Amino acid sequence: MNITFNFKNFEPSDHLRDYARKRFEKLTKYMANTDSSELQVNLSVEKTRQMADIVFTADLLHISAHEESEDMYSTIDLILDKIEAQVRKMREKQKDRRKRADTVRSEVISFTESASGPRERTIIESEHYQPKPMSVDEAAMQLDTLGYEFLVFLNSETERINVIYRHKKGDFGLIDPGTGN
Repeated sequence: MNITFNFKNFEPSDHLRDYARKRFEKLTKYMANTDSSELQVNLSVEKTRQMADIVFTADLLHISAHEESEDMYSTIDLILDKIEAQVRKMREKQKDRRKRADTVRSEVISFTESASGPRERTIIESEHYQPKPMSVDEAAMQLDTLGYEFLVFLNSETERINVIYRHKKGDFGLIDPGTGN
């Protein structure tokens, strides 16, 4: 990881430089590929305020933070805690996405035309989906928020699988297989 320091309105001691470098090198444990990551650290002093601004960039990651206190060492510790929390949060989101990607498979049917004429259907991909229990109103809000064309959900009132879909005019339709009663 490439760490760049900028100091404004003060000349740092060697001890402060070493302290800051050692503290910020802890961020490398969160990076898989440390060659492409870069950390820009701006430390400044204005009267009694000791401030730190950080911009941390890596593959598909951009995090920035600002912190200030009356002591530069404390400021460094505070901003490091803030950056570590943001990086951990991003890693957890990525893990959750990977878990969902592992459990979700989709089915795609393709048509191939044979020399004899009609097309033959082939399933080339399948999806396993665990529908979430929610009310019809919640499903409509979810569909509207996500911008999908349809949503499969477990109707919490009837405890059956339902499908809510969007009409061309913007209204919603509901498919409830029911029990036939």
